[in-house]
Amino acid sequence: MAENDRDHIQSIERGFAVLLAFDAERTNPTLAEIAAATRLSRPAVRRILLTLQRLGYVKGSDGRWALTPRVLSIGQHYSASHALIEIAQPHLLQLAERTQESASLAALDGTEVVYIARVPVRRIMSINVSIGTRVPAHATSMGRVLLAWAPSSEVDRVIDESGLRACTARTITNPGRFRQALQEVRDQGWALVNEELEDGLLSVSAPIRDQSGAVVAALASSTSSGRSNVSLLCQEVVPLLLRTAERISADLGHRAAGSPVNRPGVSGDLGRVL
Repeated sequence: MAENDRDHIQSIERGFAVLLAFDAERTNPTLAEIAAATRLSRPAVRRILLTLQRLGYVKGSDGRWALTPRVLSIGQHYSASHALIEIAQPHLLQLAERTQESASLAALDGTEVVYIARVPVRRIMSINVSIGTRVPAHATSMGRVLLAWAPSSEVDRVIDESGLRACTARTITNPGRFRQALQEVRDQGWALVNEELEDGLLSVSAPIRDQSGAVVAALASSTSSGRSNVSLLCQEVVPLLLRTAERISADLGHRAAGSPVNRPGVSGDLGRVL
């Protein structure tokens, strides 16, 4: 948005900046800490905090501030206003039951993907995933799926802003190779990422399409190298994942002509797995 855009309300932007300053490192910050994090003046931060306190979104005590449970209602309104989540939930549950692995739904937000629905299984992983968790798009199968059908300008922005940061030794960090990986996802219709976000973490994703055919979310199933491997995922999980994605898409009104993807196990082409 241009800085001289008359429709831009700077006070709202600053209000959200203050809310977003509360994170795992600043759960109970002082006014000065919030000002430093947002690069806003202390008087401006004070006015915003007092306004948010009046609205019930933050509370202050002994010079420190904290979010209140009311902020959770913002996420609840998102879920309530998006039929996709309600439609997908029983399909996620069925996929998790069939695979005995966590099933997730995610959407793209900037250079990251955000979990918008999830059915977990009890496993020990270093990444703590819940609704609203954000992970780098370039290093995840969900991000690969969402970017594979995104405009080229969106892909360029992710590459420029994220720098394709290496999360593990396996993370693709070369822009040319990354674009090639996205083309491979488009060609085969699904993505598999092997230990690029976290050592030992494997995940496969497929696109969810709306009535117009646009990709609106990514469906994923995740496991670990101790429980599975690339070959087993391709043979056993990907077919289930693709059928589940097709059912969710169909419930959203998408009608594909024929089979939209190359199913693993039929072509046997594991050389194209990312």
